[in-house]
Amino acid sequence: MTTIPKELQKIHEDVSKLLIEYCEKYLDKEYEELCLHALDKLCCRRPSPMKRGRANTWTAGIIYAIGCNNFIFDKSQPIHKSVQELITPLGVARSTAANKALIIKKMLKIDYYALEWTLPTSIANNTMIWMVSMNGLTYDARKLPVKLQEKFYKEGKIPYVPAHKKLESQT
Repeated sequence: MTTIPKELQKIHEDVSKLLIEYCEKYLDKEYEELCLHALDKLCCRRPSPMKRGRANTWTAGIIYAIGCNNFIFDKSQPIHKSVQELITPLGVARSTAANKALIIKKMLKIDYYALEWTLPTSIANNTMIWMVSMNGLTYDARKLPVKLQEKFYKEGKIPYVPAHKKLESQT
């Protein structure tokens, strides 16, 4: 459990309440967990950006940042929304949410290559997480021989050994 600094406990409480309510109504538990994780990290930064701003603006920025990173605007995704659908319930302007999300993404290093910010059910299908560099070339680790997959897993470059997952699912 993360210890939130005393001066940020009220804003943390307000934003987490909004995030939980929003995710229960419009998203799911995976989104909720990632959004709350982002909130905790923002509150624990030194100096924390959470000392200024409104709760609904931070909530919109966090949801927008996590949603973008998980392709929420792509209609082929199980949970998808337009930008307007995503932010309207929070009463925040589109540009405000997008700008706050950009700040959050930079601060927390949220990008397509970061396993930390990927929905667990999307890991297997997120091509960016599986990209590894070897001899100056980039490869999809899922298509490499098992020995190389194991090497990249041990180095912390991929989340698991894909060949082992296939074997587990066959048994």
